[in-house]
Amino acid sequence: MNDIQIKDYGQQVDPDEAKARIELAAQGHTEILTTAEMQAAYTVIGFAAPFVVVERKADGQRGSLEFTHRPRLYFGFRED
Repeated sequence: MNDIQIKDYGQQVDPDEAKARIELAAQGHTEILTTAEMQAAYTVIGFAAPFVVVERKADGQRGSLEFTHRPRLYFGFRED
């Protein structure tokens, strides 16, 4: 049997989306997106958890967003 180890990538966000949004906003994040909102604003190029490489549809700027697992929220766009 394979021994699978799971790494802890930091504090987990509460599954309640409203509470998670408040916590992320308190950390200074101004753009907090659901999966549907992220897909409307960005084209996904690739994932490297807990980050996603994206291209912003509005201006073609490439960068990355960080995301939480549950609830799945995207935030912290950083240009390349």
